[in-house]
Amino acid sequence: MKPETAPATDVVYPESDGKPMADNTLQWDWMVKIVGELRDLFAGQTVFIAGDLFWYPVEGDPKTVTAPDALVAFGRPPGYRGSYKQWEEGGIAPQVVFEVLSPSNTDDEMDRKREFYDRHGVEEYYLIDPYQNIVSGFRRHDGRLIQVMKMDGYVSPRLGIRFERNSGELTLYTPDGRPFQTREEVAEELRRTAAAFEDERARAIAESQRADRAEEQAARAEEQAARAGEQAAREQAAREVLAAKLREFGVNPDELLRPAG
Repeated sequence: MKPETAPATDVVYPESDGKPMADNTLQWDWMVKIVGELRDLFAGQTVFIAGDLFWYPVEGDPKTVTAPDALVAFGRPPGYRGSYKQWEEGGIAPQVVFEVLSPSNTDDEMDRKREFYDRHGVEEYYLIDPYQNIVSGFRRHDGRLIQVMKMDGYVSPRLGIRFERNSGELTLYTPDGRPFQTREEVAEELRRTAAAFEDERARAIAESQRADRAEEQAARAEEQAARAGEQAAREQAAREVLAAKLREFGVNPDELLRPAG
């Protein structure tokens, strides 16, 4: 009789390592800016975009994991994920990943991350240093991630976004030429747009009211002119009746009604 084998335990894929998503507000602003702008850019499309989400590329191996600061997976629907388990996503690896450096990151750590992305099929990898305002880009060529030698003006083949340095500041641009913004900058722009709209609306209302008042004044003047005309006509009719009566009595009305000279 064969001994009974113990049932296989389910593999646990943690969704958090207990570490903060960002070390500081500068790193956080960049992460939120990248994820937010990319979600706006690909809204309504079959593209999954997330920030600081665990990516497990190998089923049954929870130790092979990393959490890019931003990842983009084309061909996968947007929506909630506790983690990105590649075998549950049609075997599709994120095609584009971003990392934003913090003071705690080491060269060895970032080298290991690049090797991870290289080994597991990432097509484009961008490493942003927000302190020096520079970006390093890597693009898959002949099966390997090869560094892009010139990033100023470089356009991502997958995303269509452009990287530029203006007056020493690193800026990312959407395909239509709009710079990436933090959520606070977007909110401020919406507030300014709303305020400008309200100002324009108030001016339009004031102009309409002025036009209404002018129209009312013109209508009153026309009414007054009409009344004056009616009064003049009545007075003329009365003079003609009086003149006729005078003529019946043999009086020349022209002589009688002539103004004293």
